[in-house]
Amino acid sequence: MIHSSELTNNSDAVYAQPYRNCDRTRRGKHKIFIGMAPGVGKTFRMLEEGHRLKLEGIDVVVGLLETHGRKETAEKGKGLEILPRKQMLRGEKMLAEMDVEAVILRRPQLALIDELAHTNIPGSQREKRYQDVEEVLNAGIDVFSTLNIQHIESLNDLVARITGVVVRERIPDRILEEADEVVVIDVTPETLETRLREGKIYAPEKIEQSLKNFFQRRHLIALRELALREVADNVEEDAATLKGQYCNIHERVLVCVSTYPNSLQLLRRGGRIANYMNAPFYALFVNDPDKFLTKSESLHVETCEKLCQEFNGQFLRVNGNKIAKAISDVAKEYRITQIVIGESQQSRWKLLLRGSLTQQLVRSLKHVDLHIIATEKSH
Repeated sequence: MIHSSELTNNSDAVYAQPYRNCDRTRRGKHKIFIGMAPGVGKTFRMLEEGHRLKLEGIDVVVGLLETHGRKETAEKGKGLEILPRKQMLRGEKMLAEMDVEAVILRRPQLALIDELAHTNIPGSQREKRYQDVEEVLNAGIDVFSTLNIQHIESLNDLVARITGVVVRERIPDRILEEADEVVVIDVTPETLETRLREGKIYAPEKIEQSLKNFFQRRHLIALRELALREVADNVEEDAATLKGQYCNIHERVLVCVSTYPNSLQLLRRGGRIANYMNAPFYALFVNDPDKFLTKSESLHVETCEKLCQEFNGQFLRVNGNKIAKAISDVAKEYRITQIVIGESQQSRWKLLLRGSLTQQLVRSLKHVDLHIIATEKSH
C-alpha cells in the first residue's frame, strides 16, 4: 500500500484484510492519516476510504467529522452514517463533543474519527480525543483517524523553531508508534498554497494572514519533509523488527576519528557528505582502555568533538581495544549507511599480520559504504 503520495508503517497492509464483526475480545486496529498541515486532504481521504469499505459491505460510521466549513469535505461525508455529538452545557453555552459511549454502543466494524490531537471540552470524561479513540479501540472497534505532523509531542519544539508557532494540542509519540498503519497524505507546497488562495482551507479573511505566517513556503517545505521522514522512520523500524536485521531507508553518516591530526579533515569531509545527503551525522572515537592519552591527544579529541557539534553532529565515545568491532557495533546500533575513515597509518608489517581496518569493516558490515580518505602519513 505504498504509493507516491503515501508511506505506511505496515507493509502487510492490515486494512486489505476482510473485516470481522466488532469483537470485544480483541483490540481494534488503528489507521492514522497524517499530513504536513491543514488542508492537505487527510479527512477527505479518510472519508473516501470509508465509502469504499462501506461498498464492500463493511459497517462504517463517522464518530466525529470536522469539516471546518470546507464544502468538498462536507460533500464527501454524505452517504455515511454520522453519529450525533454529545451536547454539553458549559455556562450559558451548549457545546458538543464526540459521543464515545454512543460509538461503542453502536458497535460498528469501523469508526472514522477526525482530529486525533483535539482537546475535549473541560469536564469531559477524558481530556483528549486520542484517549477517546483508545476507548473505542479497546472495545474492539477499528478506527481511522487524522493528524497533522506538528501535533506529535517529540516534534513540538522543532515545529516551533521552523514556524515560530507553539502548538498546544499534542499527542504522545506512542500513539503513532502503536498504530497499525500510518499513511502520509502528501501534496506539494504549491498545491497547498493554491488550495488556500482558492478558499478551500480557510475563510477569505484568514487567507493572507495564513500565507504570511504558518503557510509560508519555507515552512511548508520543512513540514513536508518532517512528515515524510517521521513515517519513513516508522517503516524502517518495523522493517528491522520483521526481518531481524537493520534496514535503512535514508542515509546516516559516521566519521571515525582518532588521535591522528587527519581526523579534522575527515570530519569536514563527513560533514559535507551528510549535508549533501541531508543525513544525520555522527563521529566516533574509540578509546583503548590499555592506552593512556597524552594531554595533547585529549585536547585533539575535544577539538574533534567541538567540530562535530559545529556540523550539528553527535559525538560518540566508546571503550574497546578492538577498533573494527567497536566501529561495527556502533554502525549497527545507529543504522549507519556511510562510514568515513582515514587511510591506514599502520606499517606494512602490521597490515600483513592483522589486516587493515578497512578489510575488517568490509567483512563485518555488509550494507555500508566506506569512504577512505587519503591523507599524508604522520611521522
